[in-house]
Amino acid sequence: MTPLLISFSNIHLQYQNGTILTEVIRGIDFVIHQNERLAIVGKSGSGKTSLLMLMAGLEKPTSGQIKYQDQIITSYTEDKLTDFRKKNIGIVFQSFYLIPNYTALENVALSLEINFQKNALSLAKEILIDLGLEDRFQHFPRQLSGGEQQRVAIARAIIKKPELILADEPTGNLDDENAQVITDLIFSVSKKYQKSLCLVTHDMDLAQRCDRIMKIENGTIV
Repeated sequence: MTPLLISFSNIHLQYQNGTILTEVIRGIDFVIHQNERLAIVGKSGSGKTSLLMLMAGLEKPTSGQIKYQDQIITSYTEDKLTDFRKKNIGIVFQSFYLIPNYTALENVALSLEINFQKNALSLAKEILIDLGLEDRFQHFPRQLSGGEQQRVAIARAIIKKPELILADEPTGNLDDENAQVITDLIFSVSKKYQKSLCLVTHDMDLAQRCDRIMKIENGTIV
């Protein structure tokens, strides 16, 4: 059997706002295997994006255990979680979150440069060429189409070859044509580099391209 990459054990996530307690995730258990593609589907507010934030170490659960390979990341400090995320997780959001005064090349290279990796620019060029952006190195985000900006965001997410790619409604801001291109690209990248993919989406056609679909309602798996 393919080894486990990440596992959730009895995960709860609650937010306290004054006297009001909101439970977003309610005792969830699930796993993602290495080189597996998992879709998380459900209505808005069901807890899909919260699960992604927990996987990325951007949220800490109220209780329960998250294990990444042999590491229990729920016990990590914020600094250690940041280091874990840099090394192991690539995130593609619905919004592109590119730095507006950086070129496409600089946006992609930055994730390597902050880790003091050598040859950041040459590696960024390689991945942008791989994603069909060889003519866009020196373009700023405002000079790129929505589909091109999302490709730059994907390049930034995968340049470190993370074991887990997290995608939160990655085609939500794109027209149908660009959405299809980006969808094909995300799956192609996951399979080419044999990396796990966890995809949050409302689109069942997109979800059905994954190996497995997990439906969330009111913070629980149904």
